[in-house]
Amino acid sequence: MQPTCLPNTNNTKPNPTSKLKKNPMGANPFTFLALLHLLLFHSVIAVIPAAAAANIGTAKPFIGVNIGTDLTDLLPPADIAAFLKAQQIKHVRLYDADPGILSALAGAGVSVAVGVPNNQLLALGSSPATADAWVARHVLPFHPATPISAVAVGDEVPAALPSALPLLLPALRSLSAALAAANLSSIPVSTPLPFSVILDPFPPSQAYFNQTLASSFFLPLLRFLADAASPLMLNLYPYYAFVQSRGAVPLDNALFNPLSPSLEEIDPNTLLHYTNVLDAMVDAAYVSMRNLNFTGVPVLITETGWPHNGSRRDEPYATPNYASTYTSNLIRHMLDRRGTPLRPEATPSVYIYELFDEDLRPGPLSEAHWGLFYGNGTPAYLLNVAGAGGFLANDTTNRTYCVAAEEADRRSLQAALDWACGPGRANCSEIQPGESCYQPNDVRSHASYAFDSYYQMQGKAAGSCFFQGVAMITTTDPSHGKCIFPGSKQTSATGAGTNKAESSKAVVSPTSRLGKGRSYEHIVPMILNSILLVCVSI
Repeated sequence: MQPTCLPNTNNTKPNPTSKLKKNPMGANPFTFLALLHLLLFHSVIAVIPAAAAANIGTAKPFIGVNIGTDLTDLLPPADIAAFLKAQQIKHVRLYDADPGILSALAGAGVSVAVGVPNNQLLALGSSPATADAWVARHVLPFHPATPISAVAVGDEVPAALPSALPLLLPALRSLSAALAAANLSSIPVSTPLPFSVILDPFPPSQAYFNQTLASSFFLPLLRFLADAASPLMLNLYPYYAFVQSRGAVPLDNALFNPLSPSLEEIDPNTLLHYTNVLDAMVDAAYVSMRNLNFTGVPVLITETGWPHNGSRRDEPYATPNYASTYTSNLIRHMLDRRGTPLRPEATPSVYIYELFDEDLRPGPLSEAHWGLFYGNGTPAYLLNVAGAGGFLANDTTNRTYCVAAEEADRRSLQAALDWACGPGRANCSEIQPGESCYQPNDVRSHASYAFDSYYQMQGKAAGSCFFQGVAMITTTDPSHGKCIFPGSKQTSATGAGTNKAESSKAVVSPTSRLGKGRSYEHIVPMILNSILLVCVSI
């Protein structure tokens, strides 16, 4: 088959020096069976034994989650541990080495990749003694009861804090040496990088690392990673590649949706077919390393995800449906363990960004809406991964309800309620005066009942719980007293139970962490040039 004139995809997380993710790791969320789907991050994947820290570079691929704590209501560390254990989430990444969370996870069977904030690079890169002290404080008291699976040093330093780049390699070496001195050399040390360090990434066969940093940074970095059996950590965001490509990147390609052979992207140099953006990004990394004569360093995807809410005008693709599609397809793709077109034998492990919405994060509306769950543990959207290799321990994807979103305003809810009970033909008889669901007599309660009626009537079809952004899917049964919601009537007929969510508060201790908004504008000319090159070759 000849190469098609289709854009190749590139993605990385826009570089946000302008925005900081404050991420204390003080206390983290969750403790309710409710989010079943989310637990993705474990099952089919072998758990790394606590006795020997999981070597992310060589262990079987896994799916994990990032846990950020820049939100108003955080669960106490003990509740986080209980939630993760109940949901069988086996792999998490923290942006700091918070002692409360690490202590709470002792014996929970959860492997933790701990982070070193950028503001600690100066001390660690300047003093091996500081690295020794860091390991003594943040690793030795917890491991192996809480298995430390990796140490992620800094966060996108080349883009976020380029002035600290000369300190990054010394910090990596110092921490690696400190771990080795403590007989913990099996814990890999690496640094999460933005995809923007890879230039000309599409097609993947022509990708290469930023040449201005090749000899001074990438060569010694890759040599260190190869010698230490550590992975190249990358933050990869097909969402940004799509929204900033001005139509050059097909939406289905970014979402892992099935494509006909005629719509697959084809690398004109290798004739390899690419059905999704993420695989192309990973292969671009492999090619970039190969160009520097490194072929044995694995890739670890430290962040990827899709926002479920954003500005309706400026971020129209940040919706629950697209977020659900991307994340669900990502999970299936990784669990298939088919690798990438260039490296079918190597499936990278991945941490999904992120477990909870961080409502305190500044920036565009989408910045606060990357979570699989809201801060109170209610799912932001449902993952459709039932039957994916037995991945979910508690498959409750059929026990879902559509209710009014927490942040929805009264006027928008009233308009959506009027439509649902009118043109939408939802059964709203139970919210009439004197009926079982009339109380409480307020717009939010009535809208929730009407939304769920419509949602169940539509067979829970994709898009049937949107209502212009004022509705959300939940696994928590909204029924109360004698008021039984339509979804509860259906699940009770099949013996389904309900899940309850709780919330509690914890003190936030802010530390700086990068924001998600990285610029992919530099990618667009590359994509368009690639299209022209492919077309010319045809």
